[in-house]
Amino acid sequence: MLRFDVPEVENGEGWGPHFYFQFSFILLSMLGLHKIVEADYLTYSCQNEYGNHSTNSTFESNLKLLLDSLPYNTATMGFNNTTVGEGPNRVYGQALCRGDATSTACESCVSNASQEIMKLCNAKDAIISYELCQVRYSFQDFFSNMVYTGKYPDSNSQEKLASDPARFYKYLMYLMNNISNEAAYVKSTQMFVMGQINYSVSQTIYGLVQCTRDMSDMDCNSCLNSALGDLKACCYTREGGTVVSRTCNVRYELYRFFNGSTTSMLSYPASTGDKWKKGMIGLVVGILGLLLAVLAGSCAVYFNRKKAKQDLERSPRALLHDLINPVGVEITEDGNLVSSEELPFMDLATLKASTDDFSSSNKLGQGGFGTVYKGVLSDGKEVAVKRLSRKSWQGLEEFKNEVILIAKLQHRNLVRLLGCGIEGDEKLLVYEFMPNKSLDIYIFDSDKRAQLDWCTCISIINGIARGLVYLHEDSRLRIIHRDLKPSNVLLDHEMVAKISDFGMARIFCENQSSANTRRVVGTYGYMAPEYAMGGLFSVKSDVFSFGVILLEIICGKRNSGFYLTEHAQTLLAYAWTLWTEGRELELVDPSLAESGSIAEIARCIHIGLLCVQEDPGDRPTMSEVVTLLGGQTGTLPEPKKPAFSVGRVVQELDQSSATNISVNQKTVSSISPR
Repeated sequence: MLRFDVPEVENGEGWGPHFYFQFSFILLSMLGLHKIVEADYLTYSCQNEYGNHSTNSTFESNLKLLLDSLPYNTATMGFNNTTVGEGPNRVYGQALCRGDATSTACESCVSNASQEIMKLCNAKDAIISYELCQVRYSFQDFFSNMVYTGKYPDSNSQEKLASDPARFYKYLMYLMNNISNEAAYVKSTQMFVMGQINYSVSQTIYGLVQCTRDMSDMDCNSCLNSALGDLKACCYTREGGTVVSRTCNVRYELYRFFNGSTTSMLSYPASTGDKWKKGMIGLVVGILGLLLAVLAGSCAVYFNRKKAKQDLERSPRALLHDLINPVGVEITEDGNLVSSEELPFMDLATLKASTDDFSSSNKLGQGGFGTVYKGVLSDGKEVAVKRLSRKSWQGLEEFKNEVILIAKLQHRNLVRLLGCGIEGDEKLLVYEFMPNKSLDIYIFDSDKRAQLDWCTCISIINGIARGLVYLHEDSRLRIIHRDLKPSNVLLDHEMVAKISDFGMARIFCENQSSANTRRVVGTYGYMAPEYAMGGLFSVKSDVFSFGVILLEIICGKRNSGFYLTEHAQTLLAYAWTLWTEGRELELVDPSLAESGSIAEIARCIHIGLLCVQEDPGDRPTMSEVVTLLGGQTGTLPEPKKPAFSVGRVVQELDQSSATNISVNQKTVSSISPR
């Protein structure tokens, strides 16, 4: 924060404070620095999806009273939960100061934050974070409620480490994990710990963790663990990083950024014995590695010479191709390429030739992370080639995710990944070609929809369900798709449904049932409410998406665009209204009603409503859904109210080519979580 000290003026002589203020502002504006004065917060979030408060309303009056009281009430203890008002106009407020802040600095920071949040937000739920404090208010009781919503402030260090990020990360996580455990379980009253560790002779890593003091020990530890995961994702190759959340914050730097005199500090130096042992182990491993490298090199030279004699009659270009391109490739979790016969490696020249050098005439669609082209290999086989964004970090992550997750998955209702290629900045994925493109083309286009009878529709529904059962329960890994929608369901020449696009999918451990993430990805209208609002995803998230697709197939209308009709804001709201009034058959597209059994269609509507229930615990598993779809008789449980709204889309990548894609584009939305 810039400051100008104005001299006192006696008897009205000289330049007064008003002149100095005007001069300062003009000077800062000329230098482009006035933004620094205005925006010294780290980050803020106005949750407008919960509604806005009206000017001069009772809620706004209560909010002003609450924010006015926070600075003084927080200064002494550094933390305060308070409420003002009653009934629907009650406001819940919370302020947290960093544990090393003095009472004066705390009061000043909370005062600034309270004033700034009133300027920035008129929502009924909002939070603002500064370096020394954060202030939050809401129309609903959020006290002691842990929902992780980590954010990366723009102030994070952009300076990259000079060398050895892997070793740096090891030391960093040793420090941060230790002080996190101490904050959660040892110093549970303050839930704030600072620490340091000597990374090298000349460098020390300084770390800080903190939870809001209304958290339980376990919730604090869970929040910090999530934040440390995000810290790795954003910053571990850099000289500093910060992750802020509603209930916890973490930060590290290569300089002492905190006031160490006001709170305890931790130090985790490696012992001399450990250093000696590690040095000896490294020396032995190095010698052995050198010997193995020499041996391997000698063997390689011998076999290469032998093979060269056998290939004298082959063209130099073909021989060079074999030497620089392995037969197969697989990407490990560490990002390394290893040989694999199961996933062929295709060189860039071959894929360029198959797509006529990625000609626009072969373009099938444009996605968030790249473009998809139709290709024809030298043996006449048709393929779909996804060319990921050349300079995109996310594109590389999607590439690795697809290869790691689905290279070895084989199921009738999953699109097969036939091969991949990586050369320089080029990242290419090769899939089986789907001549009938994607499901959304048929169910949302009036002309194409006429080609779908009920027999084809129920076959597609069953195919999607069986593909999800394989992902959730029958494959060697439990996989959550996270972006299931009609444009990610492709149709082969027999109209068999195949789930595609696993760039956003996640692996679950055998005993894992759910996970939490800051990076909410997917498409508005298909995301389960607990995922869109809180970042919590599980197999039940995919069940919700499946239920939306099932109802869209039956109705022929998009859930997310249904507000354009006079019936209801969403398709789910309309379906629920019809169900409660006993008029559910009015949901059915007339063309389907003519070609199918009314009882079977009604049963599918019932199953769809079971899948989109608001509470994930009420939704069936996909194996239960398959059983319900196969049963022509038997009583189904009564569905509970579905989730009508699943969040606010802040940014959505290009979907303009959604109806022209074979291996479909991905939609990635930035969601404001609950």
